[in-house]
Amino acid sequence: MLEIIIQGRGGQGAQTAGNLLARAFFAEGKYVQVFASYGGARRGTPVSSFLRVDDSPVRRRCDIEHPNAILCFDASLMDVRLLDRVGEETMIVVNSAKPAENFKKLSAGKVYTIDGLQVSKENNLGGFINSTLLGAIVAVLNRPDIETMRKTIAESSAVKTEENVKACMDGFQLMQNNI
Repeated sequence: MLEIIIQGRGGQGAQTAGNLLARAFFAEGKYVQVFASYGGARRGTPVSSFLRVDDSPVRRRCDIEHPNAILCFDASLMDVRLLDRVGEETMIVVNSAKPAENFKKLSAGKVYTIDGLQVSKENNLGGFINSTLLGAIVAVLNRPDIETMRKTIAESSAVKTEENVKACMDGFQLMQNNI
């Protein structure tokens, strides 16, 4: 079973990203479970989205304690509560302009960084980074297929569809170049 934690702040799109990633896996015939946890349930407070993916029905109903991957929307959230769950094989994608080496001392996991804000701005999305970060996590996980993720974003995007799809593809390419 693949277990993923998406960590962000209220208003950044972490919950939306978790739902879109779950939809992409579901479109590929996987069983998914996605749920969220809201800190103070207001803009700027920590928000987590949890995702389980498997080839058979997901029956586990507890928190994710040892994720295979973490997608962190805000580097300031890379704290002990999140990183205590990390093992040596955990893949961590951090939205940051800083190099991955700056975060590797914090965690035993495999850390990758991407400047999601810069990519989103280049695609005329302002501060909306979830499409970019979805492309990046797909590259690191090597699943779901990037075409499935692209299609899921295109179908789900109410505004700026082309920009969101391009940001996803750019995030995917940038991360593939860094792996």
